[in-house]
Amino acid sequence: MKIALVCNVKPQEVSELEVEEEPPSLNSFNLEDFAEWDSAKTIKAVSSALKKEYDVKIILAQGNYFHKLTNNEIDFVFNMAEGLKGSFRESIVPAILEEYNIPYTGSDPLTLSICLDKARTKEILSFYKIPTPKFFLCSTEEEIKKIKIKFLPAIIKPVREGSSKGVYNDNLCYEEKEIKEKAIELLNKLGQPVLIERFLSGKEFTIAVLGNLPNLEILPIVEINFSPLPKGANPIYSYEAKWVWDKPKNPLPIFKVPADIDKKVEEKIKKIIKKVIKVFKIRDWCRIDIRLDEKGIPNVLEINPLPGIIPGDDENSCFPKAAKAAGLTYDELILKVMKIARERYEKGFDNLR
Repeated sequence: MKIALVCNVKPQEVSELEVEEEPPSLNSFNLEDFAEWDSAKTIKAVSSALKKEYDVKIILAQGNYFHKLTNNEIDFVFNMAEGLKGSFRESIVPAILEEYNIPYTGSDPLTLSICLDKARTKEILSFYKIPTPKFFLCSTEEEIKKIKIKFLPAIIKPVREGSSKGVYNDNLCYEEKEIKEKAIELLNKLGQPVLIERFLSGKEFTIAVLGNLPNLEILPIVEINFSPLPKGANPIYSYEAKWVWDKPKNPLPIFKVPADIDKKVEEKIKKIIKKVIKVFKIRDWCRIDIRLDEKGIPNVLEINPLPGIIPGDDENSCFPKAAKAAGLTYDELILKVMKIARERYEKGFDNLR
């Protein structure tokens, strides 16, 4: 079977891969713009795993890649494409594949688009009575200035970014004036609406899931331990915590797996996870971030149907760490995702809507 590993790779690392052509120049962007894109190391690791059972070709979802996806030489796609711009950037490749009836791993375009939009995600969670922190969505400076914030502290986030992009250490604010100033700053910097979200004081967890309903495998829960962060740092998994302070040569012991968690709370979290996957129609795999409020109630922060899978113990990547705790090697994890997706198509469950 011929598999295409479709991905976006950080521009400065493309030369490390064996690909037919390099992507177009992206000099108008800075490195933070590519925070979501994978490293050459990750793509090599995924490709190596898939090659144990398949004929693999790497296709960069950058530049003129459309014809490579649709030339009838691909049997299946392992999708890791993040895209670069817009609310639907993670949906572009899956939409093309569906148009040409090419099977692929992971969730469909609609699920990917909704989950990338933090506000839409939270609105749906609220409708289905799944706990999520209170929030405001602001698209202009005027809206930010007019709102009356009734919860403190609050954290400010860009509405459609991942990999902690735009979520800086000082985005956690304790006074209304500070909140509005930071929200306006972020709005202008990233040119997109901002989410002003109630900050929860409890423990934070991230949960990796494999499979499709009713056959879900919830991997050992990962707890995020903020104590190793630099003195004075806020207890959030910020851009600095993820990309600046935490280095492969000196990784921070920020993740604890299995988590130190009360059994009743764990069961509540697992119940919420299953409901989230059903409501959002998530396929094959995902990672969901949860934080406890002051009463110990699990609240959903974000849903990641296109999870990061950085290999190696020297880098902090939640999904591989959870898989390892479940007894899966990195290669076994990748091949299992592929197997789950193939079985979904074979059983006729390719469209779970």
